[in-house]
Amino acid sequence: MQTRQVASTGRDSTTLESLPKSRLKALLDHFGQIEDPREPWRVAHPLPEVLLLVVCGTICDCEDYDLIAEWGEEHLAVLRRYLPYHHGVPGGRWLTQLINRINPGLFAAAFTAWVRASWPDRPEFVAIDGKTSRRSHDRATGTPPLHLVSAFATTARLVLGQEAVSDKASETTAIPALIERLAEDDGLKGALVSIDAVATNAAIAGTIRRAGADYLLAVKANQPTLRSEVEALFAAAEPAALDRATDLDKGHGRIEERTVTVARDVDWLEGARRFPGELRLPDVACVVRVASRTELKDCCRFETRSYISSAPLTATRAAHGVRGHWRIENSLHWVLDVVFADDQSRLRKGHGAHNMAVVRHFALNLVRSAPDRPPPARSPLKRGPKPGSKPKAMSLKLRRKMAGWNSAYMQTVLSAKTR
Repeated sequence: MQTRQVASTGRDSTTLESLPKSRLKALLDHFGQIEDPREPWRVAHPLPEVLLLVVCGTICDCEDYDLIAEWGEEHLAVLRRYLPYHHGVPGGRWLTQLINRINPGLFAAAFTAWVRASWPDRPEFVAIDGKTSRRSHDRATGTPPLHLVSAFATTARLVLGQEAVSDKASETTAIPALIERLAEDDGLKGALVSIDAVATNAAIAGTIRRAGADYLLAVKANQPTLRSEVEALFAAAEPAALDRATDLDKGHGRIEERTVTVARDVDWLEGARRFPGELRLPDVACVVRVASRTELKDCCRFETRSYISSAPLTATRAAHGVRGHWRIENSLHWVLDVVFADDQSRLRKGHGAHNMAVVRHFALNLVRSAPDRPPPARSPLKRGPKPGSKPKAMSLKLRRKMAGWNSAYMQTVLSAKTR
């Protein structure tokens, strides 16, 4: 076993029981419940110490195990504020071997339980979508890249949970399992759950309804009959029977106008099937059409999308749900690729790719919920923001860098109180 021995700081280590009620305390509590795959007599580095090291190193912009181990060696005094680390920190090779062996199902369940304990408010809008870690494939063994289906609270911009699947085609089996885990103790009660067209089927819609939530499912070419009937409904409906809302969005060199129309005349979806296999979703309350007109520099682009929901949505709430769904792409998947370099990770052995994807979710939730650093004192010799002006918010990338540079800010990230 490769171990980095570091001299003791001489301070009394803070015990887990004496920590204030914070997201870190909840994190360590849930780490302590994960089964350690090692023989007890061989454990020099308890699993909570290892996982805390990996999460902290990931927060601080360390993208591989060797960098995480080096960061831990240089910041052992910070780590010892929370756990003893009697034997220092393990080396990168040893971290690789252990993370590859941890049961990813237990790790993902611990993540979901930690999110629920740290952010107890029930989410209003939840988006579910899949993402592939593209360089995690192993051609030598024929192992495909890791594909995770994640649940994202779009209003709070918070990762709620994840479920791994063997390939994109298996999302229909992973989504119900993820929903059932999130629904424990009424965790999804009252939420509006949006999913792309892959989930537009009775099984997934029924799972969402049994969780006490409502669904908002896309209707695309995978349901051609339903799609054509929805289009015919809006073409023939009286304007007075429809609820409509329009908004205008400017930015990134374009002007986009979106008109959301809701129809609640859905009795035709509740009758008997007219042919075998015709789609019948439980508790359908409305159908939604989103027509967008985008003005670009040299052309205009038109697009129409359709959705079906079990909630009696107003046009305004439907617009929030549809627009919010795409935050899982912009605020989660894009951030993981650009800020956390998820697509560049080459972890391919054992459970390493899956477990480190969950670690990135731990780190992302902590970094995103951390406060900005206090603005520096304004020097009379330097031009700076005017007194009383609002300081510019720190980007996630800068927060990660700052946590690695500044131990005090790192402790701020870790020690945020639960709500």
